[in-house]
Amino acid sequence: MSLVTVLWSMISAACLTLAAVHLPAWWLHREERAGLVFSVLAISTALVALCELWGLHARTPEAYAAALAAAHMPFTVVLISVPAFLYLYLQAGRPVLAVCGLALSVLAIFFSGDSLNIRKITSLRHVDFLGDQVAVPVGVPNPWMLLGLIGTLLLVAFVVDATITAWRRHGGHVEVVVGSTIAFFMVASVGQALIARGGWLQSPVTVSPFLTGVVGAAGYAMCRDLVNAKQLVAELRENELEAALAAAAANVGTFTRDIQRNTIWASPKWRELFGFSPTERLNIEQVLLKVHPDDRLTFDNGLVFEGGKSGEYHREFRLLLPGGRTRWILHHGRVELDAKGRPMRSRGASIDITARKHAEQEMLRLREYIAHVGRVSVMGQLASALAHEISQPLAAILRNAEAAALFMQEPSPDLAEISAIVDDIRKDDQRASAVIDRMRMLLRRQPVEMNTLDLEQVLGDVATLLRPDAAARHVKFEVEVTGRIPPVRGDRVQLQQVLLNLIINAMDALEGIREENRRVRVTVRQEAPEHVEIGVSDTGHGIPVNDLAHIFDPFFSSKPKGIGMGLAISRTLVEAHGGRIWAENNAGGVGACFRFTLPIAV
Repeated sequence: MSLVTVLWSMISAACLTLAAVHLPAWWLHREERAGLVFSVLAISTALVALCELWGLHARTPEAYAAALAAAHMPFTVVLISVPAFLYLYLQAGRPVLAVCGLALSVLAIFFSGDSLNIRKITSLRHVDFLGDQVAVPVGVPNPWMLLGLIGTLLLVAFVVDATITAWRRHGGHVEVVVGSTIAFFMVASVGQALIARGGWLQSPVTVSPFLTGVVGAAGYAMCRDLVNAKQLVAELRENELEAALAAAAANVGTFTRDIQRNTIWASPKWRELFGFSPTERLNIEQVLLKVHPDDRLTFDNGLVFEGGKSGEYHREFRLLLPGGRTRWILHHGRVELDAKGRPMRSRGASIDITARKHAEQEMLRLREYIAHVGRVSVMGQLASALAHEISQPLAAILRNAEAAALFMQEPSPDLAEISAIVDDIRKDDQRASAVIDRMRMLLRRQPVEMNTLDLEQVLGDVATLLRPDAAARHVKFEVEVTGRIPPVRGDRVQLQQVLLNLIINAMDALEGIREENRRVRVTVRQEAPEHVEIGVSDTGHGIPVNDLAHIFDPFFSSKPKGIGMGLAISRTLVEAHGGRIWAENNAGGVGACFRFTLPIAV
């Protein structure tokens, strides 16, 4: 067997082997279209090599022409595959250069006659090539050769342009190696054809060795991607082990749900949290059965994905455990879409937050207890004024009762006068009862009830309680409501406690101020479409600048006998209602103002 046959057979076998390696890889990952184009390039190069081997061993001009005709189609596919591969692999290059080059080259190949170099093969001559006698065609020179040369140079220009663009974009050496190698072998192929046709080299015009260089460069890129993929798999496996270790240390369970197939993969910890066995097949229906009936809608909206767009979501829900126990779960996930915008996959992590929920409930209970203690403290400060407020109607009731008894001792009592006295007794009783009811409401411990409230009515009840104390302190107490105030949503007792704290603090700030200058004003206005603003201002000495940043801190007080909890409680209550509270000194340096906002009821 001649060396030419061995080499060209090896070229064909090598190209087919590369195609056999990368074609199945593409079949498994069809989104990697560069693998398909490379396989087509390798197969076409192998066919070109076999056609060339046929022509080199041809005995007649007709046989050589038949070999060239057979090579036209695979060679055309090679020309198309090279720019297509570079465009897909490098993601660069001007398509117009490739299209123009391919158009000129294909036109020259299919309309040039027997060969791109010879229009009509008239005879064959045999020359020594690699120790063997091979056929070289002789005939009429082909004028279409110039067109094919221009087309090839345009393809080379595309390769160079794509290489430079990819290098500037990524700065990697692989792009330079692949692109420059392909360009070199394309130029070398054209140069060998020109030298051979010019008579400077006694050898046949062959393209297979140069195309093998092109295939080798592209194969280097593909093999490097395979090696990188293997390294990434190893790194991914290592990262998965580290993530699993971190998740186990953090007591976190992870899951992945295929929404379209309705299947769920879950980590062992996630299965343990939800009460599933390690080998049990999971779907959304099984998971929903574990969720507390009151929380299933919230949980289902997160996993089933309603809305039509991807994004992260957070859920807190309860799981039903054997024996009627419950477990609180914090769930964080993300929904992914496919190319058509349909929900495809949901990934997430779940953690047991039962202990945190119990702590929050205990904290809420303690906060309510502290707020209750605060209300009792406030009522203690108002005890003297409220006792006077109650003693007045009680004294009037006593006097009216004594007067009625005297009228009843007369032989002919005046019934109309007695009726008027009884009516006065009823009104005084209602007055005292209203004061006592307001005190009882503030002193009674009760769960938080968020209702729609008339803010003017809430403020009116507080003003009724505070006016006697304001009169005893010789403080002018004013309430100013600007415009129509929409209802707010909140707990009546807690909002009254905030108002009591702020107004009593304002009156305390007037100690040492001349009586004619003692004034506390409460303003209510709708500051923005979404909330109402309440302000409590005084005409005292104001707040030291250094104290403004700490005025709401627990146990911070500017009063000698204060414990520093009133404003801290007020801030907690306001923020629990979705509002904010702040303090500032009035313009002109006279007094201070405390303001807080409450969201409008929707």
